[in-house]
Amino acid sequence: MPHALTTSPVYIAGVAETALGKVLDQSEFSMVALAAREALAEAGLGLRDVDALFTNYMGEEGSVQLGEYLGLAPRYAESSDMGGASFEFFVHHAMAAIAAGRCEVALIGYASRQRSRRNRKKAAPALDGSLSAQFETPYGIHFPIGHYALSAARYMHQYGATLEHLAEVAVAARQWAALNPKAWVRDPLSIADVMSSPMLCDPLRKLDCCLITDGGGVVVVTSKERARDAAKRPIRVLGAGESHVQWHVAQCPDLTVTPGRASGRDAFAMAGVKPSDIDVFEPYDNFTHAVLLYLEDLGFCGKGEAGAFVAEGRLRPGGSLPSMTSGGGLSYCHPGALGILLIVEAVRQLRGEALDRQVPDAEIAVAHGTGGLAFSTASTVVLARD
Repeated sequence: MPHALTTSPVYIAGVAETALGKVLDQSEFSMVALAAREALAEAGLGLRDVDALFTNYMGEEGSVQLGEYLGLAPRYAESSDMGGASFEFFVHHAMAAIAAGRCEVALIGYASRQRSRRNRKKAAPALDGSLSAQFETPYGIHFPIGHYALSAARYMHQYGATLEHLAEVAVAARQWAALNPKAWVRDPLSIADVMSSPMLCDPLRKLDCCLITDGGGVVVVTSKERARDAAKRPIRVLGAGESHVQWHVAQCPDLTVTPGRASGRDAFAMAGVKPSDIDVFEPYDNFTHAVLLYLEDLGFCGKGEAGAFVAEGRLRPGGSLPSMTSGGGLSYCHPGALGILLIVEAVRQLRGEALDRQVPDAEIAVAHGTGGLAFSTASTVVLARD
């Protein structure tokens, strides 16, 4: 059962993006530092107030290296690698740490220059010594698209989802991106465009796959007492959940089910909400079919029903479940690990700050991060406007 941390309300009091797209004039550390200054200003706080630091992919000992750059000596720190879902995990862990009195102001930060540095991995890492690796590494499966393509193919075979259903996810994301001046690509996109884009790893085509960009963000999580002085409206963390299943795809028990089934269940139970209560959904859209799986695993529709669900335009602007409202990893930004930007966008929607892409009367939002190979990890965060 999920832990109920209701005795100590926790809030996101500040958020900020780093520079996005292609960043040639900053380092990853300076990108986080500038975003931290902006996010902390929103929270009515400064670096001197930060006593907990969370990061991923920022060095071999990430929190130590980022902390040194920022001049921090935190009482509580974590740099666990949960892939792109790390930042939703970190919100959950910061929530628990604040409730336990281990810290008061947690800064979650991340930045990547993977596009500028051209350092994205293209193949699976060398045989890692585990028994499981022998079943995939020698065959040259590409990292990570090969793993996700296996999932997509299985899902389409088992439940009858079509290429048009996958393409609808990309089209919905692009329609939101068209409303976001910070999105990397904003040109009109049709289902036919997606289906005629080059095949990369059957059945995934180029426009079924996320961008490769620079970017990142900062999120400030704090107690109700410290959030009272925020310069902008603090957003309450109603619930959070997390889970992970496997690393090697050969050990995945079901390629059509993600650990989001468990993380979503726990997050919704802690928050005391149902899928029908959610006004805005920010899923980790690294691949189009992934969003279909998340919709089912989090209970927005039944198993095998997501294709028909999205075909009605529900995820698009004006739809019944506005999703990927920044443009997502498919059209807005994907800096190697998108999860932190899902939280940033959810907070802005709940504050009413999303301008042309604002979802009317948004009160409850979900940020759902995933990571690893073919859905190794998942974490779900439910946020609400008080």
